[in-house]
Order: sequence, then structure tokens, then C-alpha cells
Amino acid sequence: MIPILFQIGPVKVYSYGLMIALGFLAADVVLRREFARHGYGVELASRLLLWSLVAGLVGSRLYDIADNLPVYLADPKLMIFSGSGFVFYGGLIGGILASVVFARLYKIPWLRLADMAAPALLLGHAIGRLGCQLSGDGDWGLPSTLPWAMAYPNAIVGWNAQTVLTLDRSGHLVSGYFPGVRVHPTPVYESILYAIGFYVLWALRRRLVKDGQIFYLYLVLAGAARFVVEFVRINPRVMFGLTEAQIISAMMVAVGSVGLLAIYSTASKVAISERSAAVGS
Repeated sequence: MIPILFQIGPVKVYSYGLMIALGFLAADVVLRREFARHGYGVELASRLLLWSLVAGLVGSRLYDIADNLPVYLADPKLMIFSGSGFVFYGGLIGGILASVVFARLYKIPWLRLADMAAPALLLGHAIGRLGCQLSGDGDWGLPSTLPWAMAYPNAIVGWNAQTVLTLDRSGHLVSGYFPGVRVHPTPVYESILYAIGFYVLWALRRRLVKDGQIFYLYLVLAGAARFVVEFVRINPRVMFGLTEAQIISAMMVAVGSVGLLAIYSTASKVAISERSAAVGS
């Protein structure tokens, strides 16, 4: 692992920050192409990305504060000055809220805006997860003996009994550390799955032309990817043997599936109506 790429005087360049920056640059390229394809100014794409970045960071931190309120109440300055504690789902909620305001302000149908943004979001997330892998920020999985399992001895959060965890028979997280322990590289799993999801959305974007289809498919793909990976991540099980992230992921899949079914149902009714009208004439 390479948490710090290099240092110039007192300035440290972190691998996590670099990958996040690269993720946003890649997302900007994709988003600009989609805005241009739909006939919108490409400068709006970069503006939307900036809005989403700010709102995403705020939403991500607020989600983590709500999820770990006792920790932050014990040391309130962590709410602002902590470099950790950013949760993707909070960022997604913040980004969506920002996009709703953006769509109204610039008079773009929101589902169309979401369709344009969905591939960029998956690509940026895939690259950002590599930052988790390089920095060793604790997003790894449970101990494993698989050939590709790995250790994170230089992890920025430490590699010890407090960060290497496993599940006991009751589903509670306990220390799983021992000399030579290796774990699932779950950031790599997620990065691969999100990259595949990006490829699927990018390949289908010209064929799925009804507003909302790409976004709803994004919810299904992203939600399913995280749901599967969570089985080997070190997160506490909170309900029915599932983690909080799995419950949210299942909701994403459900919303996306219902949205897709609604679009196809409407399209089928329109087609039937048109055929009936043609036969009647």
C-alpha cells in the first residue's frame, strides 16, 4: 500500500486524494460528452459536477455524523477537521439533492440529467475505490485464504487487532488479526464491479432513450454490486444478517427495478394503444 505518494517539504500528496481527483476528472470527461450528445452546453456539465462535489462532501459527512453521533459529540471538532468519515451513500443523497436544484434552475428534466450523470458516477466511483485500496483506509474485507487475498501492512488506519476484524458466530465484529493474516481486497472487488457497470451503461446509453432508463439501471447495478461485496466487508450486521449498506443497496435495487418496470409498462401500453388505433382506422 502507498498511502503517501510523495512529500514536498510539509506538503504530502496522498494516494487517496489523487485517485479521488482522477475520478472526478474522468467523470467530467464522460459527463461533458453526454451533455454535448443531448444538446446541452458542456460548461453545464462541469458546473453540475462542482455542485455535486460540494453537496456530496457535505452529505457524506452529515451521514457519517448521524451514524456515529456519540463519537462526534464526544469530540465535536472532528465534525469539521477529521480527514475521515465520508460515506458514499450520504454523498449520493447530497449529490442527488444538488442535481434536483440544478435541473430546476437550468430547466433540464431531472431524469434526463440523472441519465447523463449515471455513467460518470459509476466511473468516478470505480476510480475512487482504487484510492481506498492504495491508502488502506480500512475498507478491506474479512480474513481470507484465497490466492488474491492480501495484507495492508502500510495502511493509513493501521494494520492491527483494531482494524483487522472478523465475524463471530453471532454476527458481531471481533478482532481477526494474527501474524500473516490476509483479507479480501474489497475495494478492488468494488472497483471492478463498478467499472463493469460503467461499461454496461455506456454501451446501452444510445439504445435506452426514454428518460430515467439509464439512471434506474444505474441504481440496480450499483446497488447489486455493493450488496454482494458487503458479504465479505468488515461492517456490522444490523438486521436479518445484513449490513446497513446492504439494506440501502437493496432499496436502490428495488427503486431502480420499479422505475424500469414502470417505464416498460408505460411503453407497452402506448404501443398497444397505437396498434389498436391503427387497426381501428
